[in-house]
Amino acid sequence: MDPRTRALLEAPIAATLLRLAAPNVLVMVVQAAVGLVETYFIGKLGTDALAGVALVFPVVMLMQMMSAGAMGGGIASAIARALGGGRRAEADALALHALVIALAFGAAFMLGVLGGGRALYQAMGGSGPSLAAALTYSNWVFAGAVLVWLFNSLAAVIRGTGNMALPASVICVGALVVIPLSPALIFGWGPFPALGIAGGALAFIAYYALGSLALAAYLWSGRSVLRPSLRATGFRWPLFREILRVGAVAALVTASTNLTIMIGTSLAGSFGAAAIAGYGTGSRLEYLLVPLVFGLGGPLVAMVGTSIGAGKRERALRTAWIGAAIAVVLTEAIGLAAAAFPMAWLSLFDSNPDMLDAGARYLRVVGPFYGMLGLALALYFASQGAGRLLWPLIANLTRLAIAALVGSLALRWSGNLSHVFLAQSLALAAFGLINAAAVAGGAWFGPLMWPLQRRSLT
Repeated sequence: MDPRTRALLEAPIAATLLRLAAPNVLVMVVQAAVGLVETYFIGKLGTDALAGVALVFPVVMLMQMMSAGAMGGGIASAIARALGGGRRAEADALALHALVIALAFGAAFMLGVLGGGRALYQAMGGSGPSLAAALTYSNWVFAGAVLVWLFNSLAAVIRGTGNMALPASVICVGALVVIPLSPALIFGWGPFPALGIAGGALAFIAYYALGSLALAAYLWSGRSVLRPSLRATGFRWPLFREILRVGAVAALVTASTNLTIMIGTSLAGSFGAAAIAGYGTGSRLEYLLVPLVFGLGGPLVAMVGTSIGAGKRERALRTAWIGAAIAVVLTEAIGLAAAAFPMAWLSLFDSNPDMLDAGARYLRVVGPFYGMLGLALALYFASQGAGRLLWPLIANLTRLAIAALVGSLALRWSGNLSHVFLAQSLALAAFGLINAAAVAGGAWFGPLMWPLQRRSLT
């Protein structure tokens, strides 16, 4: 057994999780910084440009979360379980099957958003200059959707072996390039033309193109745990199924998460473009918690998946709860700070009073519930590693239903934006508690039972 795989099975859980998460969290912070830099400079183009990006951002995050966290989790989970069970050749073959899946989903995103973007952004409340800005940004970003899928799938393949440092290094180096490139293309610094909002999108695509080349070069360099070979691999449906049975369900979870934000954007759109910008800027902080928890989620998928593959159920559960506790502490601290000092975040992007008011309302109402988001996401990633995603899907659909139905009723009955945000807080609480109850009830290993029932049976 490879020493990296053995460490996932035998090393102390908390220390191993933190060691593996450290480069992952660093890389997620760097990726978040890239997005914030772009948003900061686009905000200098005016409130309409900021509102346009706010309309597109949930769709971009849908692609990011689906490729990195959902299907990426399915890829990493399948490879980790194969390595944990000593099936090295199967793990090699899974890497190539993962790239075929990435190409298919990337093409689907590109065609879908390029063809239906206008109708989608209009349904979310976009009109006039904000809609025009959204379409310009969206068309450039999604023209390169395949590159985003390839990058995140390659990173997931490597993370599935327990190597978190290599993807982290590639992303950090890429950030050093894209952070100055984004404003250069937006405003026309030096030899670069002033492309406005399209410049930010082009910098985004360049980042993923260069990163994909670097990750592919490592995977085929002979230094990876895996040795994928086109000659030795015949594509087989059972291997596609092994990835998709986790990744496809996780994609539904991701889709409902982003649909929740889209519905929130639509409800905020009833109050005008400034409210869209305020809600979009505030909820961007919530979105940034997803990659932060993914910093823990990548190691959770690998450690839980390897333990499940090796038959070590108790170790898998202990890993899940330790990861969840860390995630709750991190996300709740950020949420409470945002609720206490919302202007410290919002004023980075715009000074429009209506935008600041909407964003502050969101952070004060929803921020204190961010710990529930951290709990839900950590257990969702752990459930990916276990290959059991029914209850995370149920939890996320419950969140979507509460946010949409209660939010719509609140808007109709009170016309108060804060009450719409209160519905989102209740939805987050349900998301976290249902996930926790399912894992505690043994959903990974059979019918759901309360912990007391399980003890009485044993």
